[in-house]
Amino acid sequence: MESLVWFLASGVFAGFIAGLFGVGGGLIIVPVLVLVFSQTGVDSTVIVHLAIGTSLATIIATSLSSVWAHHRHAAVRWPVFLHMTPGILLGAWLGAQLAAVFSTTSLSSIFGVFELMVAVKMLLGFNPQRSRELPGWLGLSFISTLIGAMSSLIGIGGGTLSVPFLSYCQVKMQQAVGTAAALGLPIAVAGMLGFVYSGWGLAVLPELSLGYVYLPAWLGISIANVLFAPAGARLAHVLPAQQLRRMFAIFLAILGIIMLLK
Repeated sequence: MESLVWFLASGVFAGFIAGLFGVGGGLIIVPVLVLVFSQTGVDSTVIVHLAIGTSLATIIATSLSSVWAHHRHAAVRWPVFLHMTPGILLGAWLGAQLAAVFSTTSLSSIFGVFELMVAVKMLLGFNPQRSRELPGWLGLSFISTLIGAMSSLIGIGGGTLSVPFLSYCQVKMQQAVGTAAALGLPIAVAGMLGFVYSGWGLAVLPELSLGYVYLPAWLGISIANVLFAPAGARLAHVLPAQQLRRMFAIFLAILGIIMLLK
């Protein structure tokens, strides 16, 4: 019961922060789950793997609602989505299998470095210049596989990587965000299944786990995420955009440092 309270609280926090800063939960949920798992007796050798697999599972529900909202505003480039999905699915599955090779310390360091890079990018306000069209089928498949693999490896929905890439290829920002939200669904599904497969039958995992997906955490975070993300979004409309960006960058940097020290 105590653990469920922890996971509900994690979902409330992650949902509120995600709504406040307009970002998918993976960058927040993974480090929060690592901290919670550390306090609830999860074996230290699987903490990060379990956090990433569970994070991907929580992204499925939020991605579905996000895709529908973007679709209603005609902000999803469905032909681009269809061209990128095969590579995304392959990459997300491979990323999950690659994660199983790394120790929990190595995986935590990879996540921490990535999070610090995102924080620096936000602080500097760096955005790639739109300088080319979308590549052909082969190039798009290659990039999609890389995006899927990296996103699955660290448990995020892929928007952090997909949006800059699509924007660089002269896709309008609203459509880049909407299409990236749609791509988050195959990333989450294939990545989650990959983590279920790679962690299946491990004796050190807690009860009620499906491979590297911990069901109580998935349920608690998913429910609280949906309920509290709107509250964060409402507050986001009150605070200045530049201040929000700086606050979020600092917040991500703190989480990144925590992951590097695990």
